[in-house]
Amino acid sequence: MKHRVVSSFIFAAIVAFCPVMALPDPNPPLLIMGNGLMDSEQLVSFFMENNPDADEQRVARLADLYIAECAFEGVNSDVAFVQMCLETGFLRFQGLVSSEMNNFCGLGSVGPGQPGHSFPDECTGIRAHVQHLKAYGSADPLNGDLVDPRYHYVTPRGKSPDILGLAGTWAADRLYGDKLLDLLERLY
Repeated sequence: MKHRVVSSFIFAAIVAFCPVMALPDPNPPLLIMGNGLMDSEQLVSFFMENNPDADEQRVARLADLYIAECAFEGVNSDVAFVQMCLETGFLRFQGLVSSEMNNFCGLGSVGPGQPGHSFPDECTGIRAHVQHLKAYGSADPLNGDLVDPRYHYVTPRGKSPDILGLAGTWAADRLYGDKLLDLLERLY
């Protein structure tokens, strides 16, 4: 206990007498594979800033699922989460995909008459999203059982190790990667 009091005193003295230098914000990730830096609370906070009308409990559940599924497959959870935000309009679902589909990345959504795939629950929908991202980001095999119905369409595996390569491949939008990077910069 005495050691902790002395350490606290020394820290307080350093802060009081030395100029404080702010640490730079971490750079947003470009690579699809890797570890996210944000925890569930940070992801939820970012999300709620962008859609304060969303069901915060659902957002927290989704954030936890993204972190777990991404950790299992080696995908950066920050990248996957912001991609979900982009694809769903922060869960507003104003495109072809509806909330009931549990499709958080627009898998198979190509136009009228083809709104995309539906999944039985949020976990399966997130797992499919993460598996699809892994197919783009890595040539490594999946760790879990395949649930992504479009996984086999991604050839060659690992064709886009970074988010900027998703423009024109994952989405026809040539600015898609820049939009993801913008969201990651806002998150960080």
